[in-house]
Amino acid sequence: MNYSGIRYGLLVLGLIQVLLLSCTDDDLKKAAAISAGKVALTKDRSLKVEVIYSDSAKVKAKGFAPILDKVSPKTGNQYQEMPKGVKIDFYGDLQTKTGSITSDYAIMKETEQLTIFKKNVVVVTDNMTFKTEELTWDQNKKMFYSPTGTVLKPDGSFVDAKNFTSTQDFSQTTFEQGSGVTYFKGDLSQ
Repeated sequence: MNYSGIRYGLLVLGLIQVLLLSCTDDDLKKAAAISAGKVALTKDRSLKVEVIYSDSAKVKAKGFAPILDKVSPKTGNQYQEMPKGVKIDFYGDLQTKTGSITSDYAIMKETEQLTIFKKNVVVVTDNMTFKTEELTWDQNKKMFYSPTGTVLKPDGSFVDAKNFTSTQDFSQTTFEQGSGVTYFKGDLSQ
C-alpha cells in the first residue's frame, strides 16, 4: 500500500473541512456563485480621483469622485462607476469656471461614450440651474439628455420640463411640456 498517498489525501480532506468550517453561509453562497460562473468581472477601485479634461492644451473640465470603480465584466463592455457621486467643474477659454455638474452616483459606459448621472443631479451655469434625478451625456453627439427636471433661472422663474435636451456647454436648451412660473419686466398691456 502507498501510505504517503493516503496521508496526503487525508491531509487535503482535513484542510478542506477546516476551510469549510471557517466559512459563513454568505461565504459559501459567494463561493458557489463564483464556481458556477455567475460572477465574472473584475473591479479596480481608486479613491479620491481627480480627472482633468483638456482640448488643444486648454483645460475644459475638472472632475472629482471620492470612489471610482473600473469594472471589467468577463462578457460585455467595460464601464466606470462612481458609487459615491461626482463633481465636475467646466472652464471657458480664459480658464474661468463656467458651470458644474454634481450627482450622488454616475456611470461612464466607455464603448457607448455615455455618462449617466443619477440621484440629486444639479447642473449650474451663469444662465440657469437644472435639477433632475437622471442626466445622460452623449460624448459622440456632445449633448445632454434628461427625461424630466426643473430649470431655474437667476430671476427666480422656473420651469418643470420633460425631455430636456442641451448642448454640451448648456448654451442652448430645449424641452417639452414645460410648466412653471416666469417674471416679466415692464407693462404687459402695451
